[in-house]
Amino acid sequence: MHGLINKSLQWFLSDSFGAGLWHEIARQSGVAQSLGPDGFETMQLYDDALTDAVLDAAVRVLRRPHDSLLEDFGTYLVSKQRMEPLRRLLRFGGVSFTDFLYSLDDLRGRSQLALPELALPDLNIDEAGEGQFTLTCSGGAQGFGHVMVGILRALADDYGALAVLEHHGATVETAEERIRIEVHDPAFHAGRRFDLAVEQSG
Repeated sequence: MHGLINKSLQWFLSDSFGAGLWHEIARQSGVAQSLGPDGFETMQLYDDALTDAVLDAAVRVLRRPHDSLLEDFGTYLVSKQRMEPLRRLLRFGGVSFTDFLYSLDDLRGRSQLALPELALPDLNIDEAGEGQFTLTCSGGAQGFGHVMVGILRALADDYGALAVLEHHGATVETAEERIRIEVHDPAFHAGRRFDLAVEQSG
């Protein structure tokens, strides 16, 4: 797993639940022993088993359901200021939430232009009726679909759209995860400000 994902998970746990709980999660998962007090490095590659160990420890320490924790992680990736570069990468996908959904097929390629070693799952978006879509996630870490649910809910709010999302689980044959998306109003409220150009300070 790419270090950027692992470090983001570390930030999420520390920012959301406190540094003390993160240190306990790091101890129980083996991160503290193998990587030291600073945890993950953003540009390193790590064994997927270490990421799984962090998530398993977080579920135990926080007494939170695994899927719910992953959805909250997805929301964090879009809503927190320190994750603004990711929000910008996603928002470049379209001027409306619906436009963004159509761009999801290309998200893996766009992300690899910035980070070639970042192995995101394959994403495939299909129309299922007016304002209705099915997103299929395949070839990624188990549970990535729940992270995507959190990301999509946060982005719908970011765009000002009223949308309902439901995770339909993974198929036994292919382990693909499917997400049902219903966009009831793409311009329900004003949403967050987004400028194409990055503002320069000073």
